[in-house]
Amino acid sequence: MATTPSAAKPPSLYDPHTIRGLTLRNRIVMSPMCQYSSQDGLANDWHLVHLGARASGGVGLIFVEATAVTPGGRISPGDMGLWDDGHIEPLARIVRYLDSQGAAPGIQIAHAGRKASCDLPWRGGAPIHDPAQGGWPVVGPSPIPFDEGHPVPRELTVADIDGLVDDFEAAARRALAAGFRVIEIHAAHGYLLHEFLSPLSNKRTDDYGGSLENRTRFVRRVAERLRKVIPDSMPLFTRISATDWAEGGWDLDQSIELAKQLKELGVDLIDCSSGALVPHVRIPVAAGYQVPFASQIRRAAGIATGAVGLIAEPFQAEMIVANGDADLVLLGRELLREPYWALKAMKESGREIPWPLPYGYVFKSRR
Repeated sequence: MATTPSAAKPPSLYDPHTIRGLTLRNRIVMSPMCQYSSQDGLANDWHLVHLGARASGGVGLIFVEATAVTPGGRISPGDMGLWDDGHIEPLARIVRYLDSQGAAPGIQIAHAGRKASCDLPWRGGAPIHDPAQGGWPVVGPSPIPFDEGHPVPRELTVADIDGLVDDFEAAARRALAAGFRVIEIHAAHGYLLHEFLSPLSNKRTDDYGGSLENRTRFVRRVAERLRKVIPDSMPLFTRISATDWAEGGWDLDQSIELAKQLKELGVDLIDCSSGALVPHVRIPVAAGYQVPFASQIRRAAGIATGAVGLIAEPFQAEMIVANGDADLVLLGRELLREPYWALKAMKESGREIPWPLPYGYVFKSRR
């Protein structure tokens, strides 16, 4: 008598997941979130506690915030950096702790482009024009300011672009020296690489502007260079803004094409965010509003994706993975509110909770 094969069990948010040579203990990821709390780009005690608490809280992969590849690539004077060998050991200290708690340490490397040289956000975040007040000149693909009151960026030359590709490579080598297990290229949120992608900010007429092939060239060069210098066993991610939410800008179709190109170059996962290239756009913000981008890019480009954006509830996150909309779920604000989100989600799902030993023995005690 013939038997009907049982349906394959859907993937779970809480199961281990392997990407290249790295196995994550679950599919819960702490999204890169700038803390604006560094001095001269150095990680410090705040970052150790901030990131370490989420590692102790059960997160599978923890990304250090957007980390500048040059001093001029910082959003603010408080940004973290990887432009100097002196940045390695403070980050390695954090990596060692994340490792000790079972979380994979990842880092996002970035250049802020025309959105650089701004004050700290809790002081208003306005552009700092005066070098005497800590500001510096900003650069971009074209001399188009981000918004009224922002400086006009100096248009990068081809030689400048070549140098920045070198800077991304040098930062990646330092990330390897610090012990990171995942590197993510930041090509989203209106920062430099995204500025090259979008026709709204890129009006060049050379090999880095005009056609889609040209506008993606800078990102592709960075990805290709990094894939060559990091181990074959190491995952390489890229965060993109899947759409500018603006007419004539970067959109989902172009994102799918870029994802296909990056897959060919050895990028393993597209981290799917959106927006932030131009101000004053209408974004239909709602719970999980960016998940469809991760789903469509995953299916159309045949590449793993990460979903991010107003994901708060464990069931919501579990369904994203179970339905095949994304391979990883990245949490931002919710992990700021609750460092132990992952452990509490596991409890709700009826799973055994891997509490840190100094806590776990207390909860298991009969006393």
